[in-house]
Amino acid sequence: METYNMKYALITGGTSGIGFAMAGEFLDRGYGVILASSSRKNLAIAKRKLEVKKSKIVKSTKQIIIVEQDLSISGGAEKLYHKVKALGTDVEIVVNNAGFGLLGGTESININDDKKMIQLNVTTPVCLCKLFLRDMYENGRGKILNVASTGAFQPGPYTSTYFASKSFLYSYSRAIRQEAAARGVIVSTLCPGTTRTKFFEKAGQKTPIWAMSAEKTAKIAVDGLMRNRGVIVPGVINNILRIVPSGVKMYFVEMLKK
Repeated sequence: METYNMKYALITGGTSGIGFAMAGEFLDRGYGVILASSSRKNLAIAKRKLEVKKSKIVKSTKQIIIVEQDLSISGGAEKLYHKVKALGTDVEIVVNNAGFGLLGGTESININDDKKMIQLNVTTPVCLCKLFLRDMYENGRGKILNVASTGAFQPGPYTSTYFASKSFLYSYSRAIRQEAAARGVIVSTLCPGTTRTKFFEKAGQKTPIWAMSAEKTAKIAVDGLMRNRGVIVPGVINNILRIVPSGVKMYFVEMLKK
């Protein structure tokens, strides 16, 4: 088994959007990155883009590693874990970023699509946390960043399962942060608001003009993780909205999504 003399950040859903931008941030800070995605083509494109964009930093092919794995299927997280372990890398940071949303009345959304989303947004990050936390506890160090959403702070009519999945991840992450702190491990939760990524395109919507860039979101996220912040909410407006009663926010979510 080949060994790699650097610390790595594993990023799921790392081929575009916030995940891709965070890969650049970690490279800037001297980490190697492992990008995980279900698309080998997208992985190859992302790797090449990072090599070009970070050409002054990336001096070895070992600094950017790609791993193909569908995390929306049962057992996908376990397969990814074993593939990464087989690399012989020192994974100090795990970023659970992969996820997607579905728009529509709950009765109109295909059951299998909802199941796939729950698998990717909920089951996969839980499994990866469990698996990598064991290694981190054994080493007495490590960091996990779980990507939730400002949608975690209230129910979301017409995006019901998506908002609920992010609410679960938000609660779960805060709980295991308390457990991990005593073992020398950091667990942070990122709750981005509207961001310019492919998320809205995949959900069949246009990206709002007020969306924050993925690059700015990523920088705030990685800065917060390194500073051991429990919950990271990028943007002043998003932080102000946290104190608005959830019933009020739920009403406006319904108006926007209906």
